[in-house]
Formats: sequence, structure tokens, C-alpha cells
Amino acid sequence: MSLIELISGLLLLIAGAEMLVRAAVRLAASLKVRPLIIGLSIVAFGSSAPQIAVSLQATLAGNTDIAVGSVIGSSIFNILVTLGLSALIIPLRVSRQLVRLDIPVMIGASMLLFILASDEELTPLDGLALLAALLAYLGLLLYQTRHSRRPRTRDTVVQAPWLSSLLWMIGGLVLLMFAGHLVLGAAVEVASDLGLSERVIGLTIVAVSTSLPCLATSLIAALRGEREIAVGNVIGSNLFNLLGVLGFTALVAPLPLSVSPNALDFDLPVMLGVVVLCLPVFYTGYRITRAEGLLLLGLYLAYGLHVVSFTTGMPLANKLEQLMLYYVLPALVAFLLFTSLRAWRRQHKRESQ
Repeated sequence: MSLIELISGLLLLIAGAEMLVRAAVRLAASLKVRPLIIGLSIVAFGSSAPQIAVSLQATLAGNTDIAVGSVIGSSIFNILVTLGLSALIIPLRVSRQLVRLDIPVMIGASMLLFILASDEELTPLDGLALLAALLAYLGLLLYQTRHSRRPRTRDTVVQAPWLSSLLWMIGGLVLLMFAGHLVLGAAVEVASDLGLSERVIGLTIVAVSTSLPCLATSLIAALRGEREIAVGNVIGSNLFNLLGVLGFTALVAPLPLSVSPNALDFDLPVMLGVVVLCLPVFYTGYRITRAEGLLLLGLYLAYGLHVVSFTTGMPLANKLEQLMLYYVLPALVAFLLFTSLRAWRRQHKRESQ
């Protein structure tokens, strides 16, 4: 039964993502705004819908480790795996708006969550702070929408009434949410049979399952050449998860959401590091190359190996942690600083000519 649900969910994910991307492109053309704006807002919100449903359900059931861990794990998965796989399909062009506004906002949201969770819980007051930050970001996005109108559209985009495109988007979102529910139920059932802890289930199985709508949408967008939607969907989905999902869940939860010490010591710092990693990767040439996509996937593989080995008590965990902290991360930081400095010099040279 679980296998049938898993296969059915994956097929519905593909169908829903195809509907969503097609409708998003037509809606952007109808409203004469950039697809990036649609990707950062409507598409991203729809991709995050399974996440808020799972977090609320887990919180009301008393499984707060799953609620918090799934958001952290989903943010890591979206950047490293979704962007990595999308970049392997086609090098992703990155808008300057993302580097100047949306990435710094995502870094600020991650730091805000880290600060609020430092006392090992998220209270309703913390939830209000996160939701207020989301409303401020949406206000900035609305301002960008009014000042980024694009009267010219590509000839390949079929003009359609905005209401029709919106209804098709809603249909795609419903398919994605239903498909995500099927995949999540099957995955959690398998993980529970394997005896995994709530934290690990949240960080891995639930996080990956709730991120599948975002992954499917970005991959379909990349295959169709809609690079702005592919990238904007990931950044927007992360912002909605960090600020909206955790904010709303903490606000309505009967008790404060508990944040495990392991999440504070390892998972949250890793998430913050991955988010900060976006800035130099995006800035170098304002694109994500296939080589950088492989780098992102490799980092997620190392993270996944650490979580599994730490959970099973394998001695490999300590070796992996030392390797990442003392060798891989310093080398990665040095490489990114070098490439960012080189990109800044090239851009400064072009502007001076």
C-alpha cells in the first residue's frame, strides 16, 4: 500500500508541477510582471503548503521535534538539492534582485530564527515576530512588483486572462498538496518501521517529502527554461517556511515549540551556513553553473551521511564532523571568497570602462 501511495504521489507531483509552472508563466505575462515575482510569492507559497500542514499536525500531536526539524531540513534540502539538481539540468540565471534583496532577507530570517530559538523554544511571541518579518518582506515584494512591470513578453508565452491562469495555478497547487500528502504518509510509515527518532524523521524523511512539491516545480521550470521561477521558488519557499510556517505554528501551538539541543548545536548552524553560501554562489556571474550544482549536491550528501551516522551511533559521525569543520568548510570558504572577489573585480572593471 505504501509503495502504491508513493508512486501515485510522485506521478501527481509531476502533473501538478507542470500545471503550476505553465500557469505561473501565463499569469506573469498577463499581469506584465517578471516570472521571478510570481515564483517568489504565489508559487513559493503553494510549494510551502504541505510544510505548514505537516508542522501544524505534528505540533497538535505533540511531536514538536518533527515540526521544527522538518522546516530546518526542508530549508537545507531546497537549497542544496533542489537548486543543485535544477542547475544540472540547465545553468540557472540569477536575478540581481535576488542578490541585493531576497538572499539578504533569507539570511536575516535564518539569523532571526536562530536567535529566537537560542532558549530552546519558540513561544507565541516569537511566532508573532516571525510573522511580522514575513509581512514586511511581502510588503517589499509588493513594492518590487509595482516597479518591475514588464510590458514586453516572449512570443512563446500564450496570452491568457489572468483569472484563468490563476485558476490553473490553484489546480496545480491542489495536486501538489495532495501528492505531497500521499508521499509524506508513505515515507513516515517506512521511517517509523525502521525505528528512526522524531528529530531524524523531521530532518530527513518529512523534510524531503514536504520539499518534493518545491523540487518538482523547480525541476519542471528548469526543463521549460523558466530559470527565474526555478530559483525564485526555492528562495520564496524557504522564506515562507522559516517565517510563515514556524511563525504560525508557534503562534497557535498550545505549548511553546521545543527546539532540541542537537538542532541548536548542529542543524541550525548548518542551515545558516547553507543560506549564507547562496550569496557568494549567486554573486559569481549571477548564475549557478553545473559545477556549482554538483558542489551543492555533494554538501547535502555529506550532511545526510552525518545525520545517519550520528543517529545510528557509527564512529563515522565524529570523523565526518571533524573533516567538515576543519578541512572542507575552510577550503570551501576560501574558494568562495576568491571567486566572489574575482567576480567583483570583473564587474568593477566593466563599470569603469
